[in-house]
Parts: sequence; C-alpha cells; structure tokens
Amino acid sequence: MPATFRVRSLPEHHSSAGVAARVAAARALYQIRYQGQSLTRSLPRYQTALTPADQALMQEMVYGALRLLPRLEALARRLLKRPLKQADRDLESLILIGLYQLLAMNTPTHAAVSVTVEASRALGKPAMAALVNALLRRFLRERDDLLAEVEQEPEARWLFPDWLLASLRHDWPTDWDAIIDASNARAPMALRVNGTRISPSDYAARLASAGIAANQIPGTHSGLLLDQPRPTRDLPGFAEGLVSIQDSGAQLAAKLLDAAPGQRVLDACAAPGGKTAAILEQAGNALNLIAIDSDDSRLTTVCATLERLGLSAEVLPGDATSPAGDWSDLLFDRILLDVPCSATGVIRRHPDIKWLRRASDITTLVAIQAQMLDAIWPRLAPGGRLLYATCSLLAAENESQIAVFLSRQPQAREMSLATDWGQARQHGRQLLPTQGGHDGFYYALIERLPA
Repeated sequence: MPATFRVRSLPEHHSSAGVAARVAAARALYQIRYQGQSLTRSLPRYQTALTPADQALMQEMVYGALRLLPRLEALARRLLKRPLKQADRDLESLILIGLYQLLAMNTPTHAAVSVTVEASRALGKPAMAALVNALLRRFLRERDDLLAEVEQEPEARWLFPDWLLASLRHDWPTDWDAIIDASNARAPMALRVNGTRISPSDYAARLASAGIAANQIPGTHSGLLLDQPRPTRDLPGFAEGLVSIQDSGAQLAAKLLDAAPGQRVLDACAAPGGKTAAILEQAGNALNLIAIDSDDSRLTTVCATLERLGLSAEVLPGDATSPAGDWSDLLFDRILLDVPCSATGVIRRHPDIKWLRRASDITTLVAIQAQMLDAIWPRLAPGGRLLYATCSLLAAENESQIAVFLSRQPQAREMSLATDWGQARQHGRQLLPTQGGHDGFYYALIERLPA
C-alpha cells in the first residue's frame, strides 16, 4: 500500500451547489461528532427540507467528511490560529465540509469557497465568514505542504482511529492495510433477486433493458452486482418486490443456513429484515419462520420488507439475551443468530462507525454475544443448526467467541463450511472487505448433537 492513502474514484457533481446542502451537512456532521448520533439518524433529519439534488450533495459531503475525518481535523487544527469556542463547533464542522470539497470533490474551487462562506452566514455565524474565507484560501495556497505534514499522524494517514488500527494489525498482520484500503473506499451496490417472483436471469434482462449493467455475483444464486449504485426508484420492479439491496457477503447467510421447506426457523436478531427475507426466498416462502428483535420500532421495517416482497413470517418483539413468550417454548430446526457487533466489516457503508465506536465497546459486545448464544442455544432442536453471524473483523467477536462457546457446550459441534470464499479460521470463516466486492462478515455453523 502506498505510504499516503489517497481518495479515489470520487464522482463529479454537476448540479448547482446549494448553501442549504452545506448548512445541513455541517449540522449533521456536528451531531455525529459531538452528540454521538449515527448517520442513519442524523442524515434524514436534515435532508427532509432539501431538494433531491441538494440531498445527494449533502449525503456526499457528510459521508466523505466522515471517511476523511482525522485528516480534515488535522488540517483544521493547523489552519486555525486557536481552537474555536464550544458554541462554534457547528462552524468547525462547516469548515471540515469546506475542506472536504477542496480536497476530494470536483466542485470548482471558487464555488466551494464562496458557497461555504455564504453557508457560514446561513448557519447564523456572519461574523465568522471572513475567517472561513481566509482559512479555505490558505489551504489552497499551502495544500501540498499541509497534507505532507498531517499525514505524518497515523490517524490522518490511515483514516482510522488508533485503537482500531492497532486491533486490525494484531488480528490481521498480513491483511490489515488491504482491509483499511477497502474500508475507506466506496461500497458497491449488490442486489438480491426475489426468486419467488422472478428468476435472476430474467431480472438481469430487465436491468439491461433499462440500461443498467450488472453481473452475477459468484457464490450466490440470486446476487447481482451493479456497475454503479442507483436509487431504488431506478430499479425495475423494486417497489413490487422483485429485488432487494443486500451486500453479497450478507447474502451468504441464507445459503449457509440452508433451511428446507416446512422447517421451523428462528431469526433471533431480525431487524431490518434483509436476511429474514433471503431465508424465506431461498426456501420458496415455505417456512414456519419467526423473526424477533428487541427493538420494537425496527420491527416495522421487517414487516414492511416482508410485505413488499410478498413473504410470510411471524414477526414478534423478543430479546435474544432473555427469551420469553410463546416463541421461547418452541424448538427450531434452524436458527440465525446475527448478533449485535462492532460492525467493523461494514465501515465503508457506515463511516461514522470509526468515530462512534470505542475500544471499550468490544468487551461489552462480546459479553452480549455470549449471553445470546447461551440463551438461544436451548431453543435449537437436536440435529438442528445454528448459524452465528457478525459483520465484525475482530477475532474477539468471532472465532474466539465461538471457541469459548464450544468449550462450554458439550452438545455443540461445529460444522465445516464447504466453500472457497473468505478465509478459514480456527473456527468459522471470515470474509474481509474487498475493493468493489463484498463487505466484511464472519460465519460459524454449529449443530446440536442429541443429548
């Protein structure tokens, strides 16, 4: 990997740049940086009042600024003579948005500067407009020297927090730089064709008729990879349930679980419902499937997903750490346990993870995962199979977690995953994020032996 990480393949923006988009981007970035809000919560809040063009522009700026955050912050520290007051942290976030435009977007420099300066006034900081103007223009004059200086800092060079960089180097001594490279890139867009409605080949033909290029994803039955991301409104039959958006690594869950028609299946952490739907589609919508989640509000998304796709399941509130209710008295032939995790394998889709997650979170997450494994295990019928899944890259949440579980459950037997994708670990297999390919996922399949 080159000594200095450079942003690549950033799209051009030909729409008129809006002051409103920059103000919204600054406010969303402020919420993420200083109030601990996630992208999925902060972005929609400020997109609502924007035009579609400004919504796309705002999203590009927020996602991009989060990908490059430590580099932008290091630049801002050098450009500011002294730190801004706490009351001006929203303006600081606007400065980062301005620097991102000049560093990584194809916006003409004069437009990026002038509209960002105007945005400072719209943000309610007219007295700071001259400061913003001077700071951005100084960056343009001293760009190369400033970048060479800040990239001496590991976080600014690799665009990862120190604790996570150290963890990846420890767990993946020969792969950590490729992981970081892929995680800092833009994610491709993969589709899962709903085989209960249309064949993958027929849907690929519909895409071609609409002028959308796609290729079949190796190792999946119904996965298609688009040549470039598209809004769902451009996908033929999306609203009618012909297709869903799902990363190719996530699509492997249904294949590995291998639920047969007529079996009783539990999806123990179902929201938002993508894997639930994939399991049903693979079995021809002929399963006795129960989908639970501890977050009642997210169950509405599961229901909406199943309704759009024309699939049937019983969707119930339920806590996998403490099973209760009628479903907890049943035995299941198949269980998917897609546990809460650090999500370090999907950072390119959620760059806020790098800055919201803390090293101390991992110990808490590992304890929750162990609690879920022990609580759900008794619900697996003898001869049944449990698929443990995470979107984490950390061994503590993956192979180490399974090793400890197997040591305390004499009726648990790990099953080999007969496949050539990913890397075989001491227990389970790990997918690492790849450029233009899948995200990072971990899977381990466990069978329950008779007593």
